[in-house]
Amino acid sequence: MNVVTPQGEASLGARIVDDGIEPGAELLKVENVSLSFGGVKAIQDISFDVKKGEIRAIIGPNGAGKTSMLNVINGFYHPQEGTITFRGNVRTKMRPYMAASQGISRTFQNVALFTGMSTLDNIMAGRQLKMHKNFFWQMWRYGPAFNEEVEHRLEVEKIIDFLEIQSIRKTPVGQLPYGLQKRVELGRALAAEPSLLLLDEPMAGMNLEEKEDMSRFILDVNQQFGTTIALIEHDMGVVMDLADRVVVLDYGKKIADGFPSEVQASQEVIDAYLGVPH
Repeated sequence: MNVVTPQGEASLGARIVDDGIEPGAELLKVENVSLSFGGVKAIQDISFDVKKGEIRAIIGPNGAGKTSMLNVINGFYHPQEGTITFRGNVRTKMRPYMAASQGISRTFQNVALFTGMSTLDNIMAGRQLKMHKNFFWQMWRYGPAFNEEVEHRLEVEKIIDFLEIQSIRKTPVGQLPYGLQKRVELGRALAAEPSLLLLDEPMAGMNLEEKEDMSRFILDVNQQFGTTIALIEHDMGVVMDLADRVVVLDYGKKIADGFPSEVQASQEVIDAYLGVPH
């Protein structure tokens, strides 16, 4: 699938977060991470890194451990072995809200939105960590809290414009088709202004046109705003078009790591996807 990026500058450029890491330098490092659930080894001694400014794909057959790896990075799971280093700091046990506060945001394989709330309010929820007024002021929406909310709503409106979802800004997301729900979830993740954006199967359940739109938005987020992206995706055409580097998992183990052309030519990767018995 060929992805064409639209002309012109998006309106979110001012939102780029300076995290002190030079482009091309190591932003995230996974070292010898292992994760087990009882006797099931979901991840076995996996190491890889994510460089500032790149799109890093994590691929593999079903059950390979891809989502478990994102959950480790995001703090949902705590590995029994190994370390995670983010922005130069070795991570100990991390909770998801702590990861979010440090600049890691994500979307989910199964859409996780507030279905009774509007598109605008769902994306606004992604700004929560950026709000500094206490609950009392926010509840009354008075004085400084009101002014702060107005500022954050302006940022949310920019995201809505960027994702071309103006027509559904007041629509409850439970009434939206799946492809648009995926776009709203991306907007909520972007609202947190992440240094590292984790995307868990952002194209799942989409038709070709929806995949092309989502690919275009992912490229714009990466190229125009400098956001580093790690994504899981089953569509190999999408992966080869988008990713700068690819790491391949199979049965919880890393079997390949490199540029898309190198990974695509790996016999071990071909065997894993064709179902050659172990």
